[in-house]
Amino acid sequence: MADTELIPQPVEILGTACDSRWLLTCDHASNAVPPWVNGGCLGIAPADMNRHIAYDVGAAGLTRMLAERLGAPAVLSGFSRLVIDPNRGEDDPTLLMKLYDGTIIPANRHLDATERARRLDRLYRPYHDALARLATRRPDTVVLSVHSFTPQLRGRPPRPWHVGVLFARDTRLARPLIDLLRAEGDICVGENEPYDGHLPGDAIDRHALQSGRPNALIELRNDLIETPAQQRHWADRLAPILEGALARANL
Repeated sequence: MADTELIPQPVEILGTACDSRWLLTCDHASNAVPPWVNGGCLGIAPADMNRHIAYDVGAAGLTRMLAERLGAPAVLSGFSRLVIDPNRGEDDPTLLMKLYDGTIIPANRHLDATERARRLDRLYRPYHDALARLATRRPDTVVLSVHSFTPQLRGRPPRPWHVGVLFARDTRLARPLIDLLRAEGDICVGENEPYDGHLPGDAIDRHALQSGRPNALIELRNDLIETPAQQRHWADRLAPILEGALARANL
């Protein structure tokens, strides 16, 4: 295998032949650091690279399984959010994190404009270009962004929610989705929890809100989707709920 084949690709695209209205996105799918970024290391411990600050634990597997069940295309990032965060606007001060949940990111502390531009051009923009292409494949695309969250930030209270549904000004899909999740009876559902559902210029803003596409962002607590078996369980459970929410929204 050639060395170039070992370099993480900026985006993974699945199901381009699928004709579903759904388009799934996973902004924080990977904890990979390309070798051209500080020699492939951000200067933090391997344990930190394997926790929520570097990627959304379990979200990639869940996204792939959900896409299969919904017969939908999916776009997944191929680089760590600590290299550059595709779920931030290009002018967001947290686009290149220097400190996250108590961990300093040495490789980001003294970034210059040249390195920032390189990461934008080689990672961030190819990801968003792929999302934009797939979002326009049919006029009635519905965007679902899949994320996970840590059960507890350092020094903060535990987070009780199993699933969070995040939204901004468009509640057409989010509201019936929240209602159907709560109707299950055994799912603790957060409404714009564990955090608010909108950042100007984020992925949902760029690829759904600005063009009027129905959308929702779901967050699974990552201790519930760490293993393939857990991801399979939640994909099986969520797929019919998502389809039911879309039908109830009558979009």
